[in-house]
Amino acid sequence: MNAFVETALEAATAAAEVIRRYYRGEFEVEIKSDDSPVTVADRESERVIRECLLSAFPEHGFYGEETGRSAADADYLWLVDPIDGTKSFVAGYGMFSTQIALMHRGRLIAGVSSAPAHDEMAWAAMGEGAFLNGEPIRMRRCESIGDAAVSTGNIQSLAASARWACLGDILAAVNRTRGYGDYYHYHRLAAGQIDAVIESDVNILDIAALAVIVEEAGGRFTDLDGAPLTLETRSVLAATPALHADLLLRLNPENSS
Repeated sequence: MNAFVETALEAATAAAEVIRRYYRGEFEVEIKSDDSPVTVADRESERVIRECLLSAFPEHGFYGEETGRSAADADYLWLVDPIDGTKSFVAGYGMFSTQIALMHRGRLIAGVSSAPAHDEMAWAAMGEGAFLNGEPIRMRRCESIGDAAVSTGNIQSLAASARWACLGDILAAVNRTRGYGDYYHYHRLAAGQIDAVIESDVNILDIAALAVIVEEAGGRFTDLDGAPLTLETRSVLAATPALHADLLLRLNPENSS
């Protein structure tokens, strides 16, 4: 295990202790300017993560959901969402996670995804494979849309676009449809339990670590146009390689000619 992943795992474990201390307890909920909720658990867990990462790598940059960017022009940039799914956390059900990823000169190279309520910890580093609770994971081989299990997450803007009909055709053709959402369907994807995830309306902090995990498990992870992830990415198409190519054409039929 490389030093980046090892430190990110330490940070995620420390954050989980903070999160569990508040989970299903009494705390105030504030509403941020973008109408999303934030709690003391979000802020404290991000502080713990930041201290852990930057004490080990003080020359690195940091981009956190709650504290924003610092040293953003550094070669190495940590991308952190301490509680991705704060609404779930506030409501008292476990579909939330801690996301920690490392980007090197614009390329994602390591990621840790921790789900404290469900005791799941997934991680990966470029070229080193993907793991879930200490065991190596790999996507199953699925090449036909008729054999595929597809999960959708946030799709509000997709539903308001010309792609809505394309998505309907896809879901009518697959073997199974699911709507797991959040970290959960990416863990299932990387572990070979579903075959594709389609989402719009995401933030790079939500998906950066998960992208590394899925790709190291043998998948492809892009936006809905097939572009690689950047700090501005807002959508996801993640799938087995053959299925990804098929779904990309189905979502972008104008590119098939």
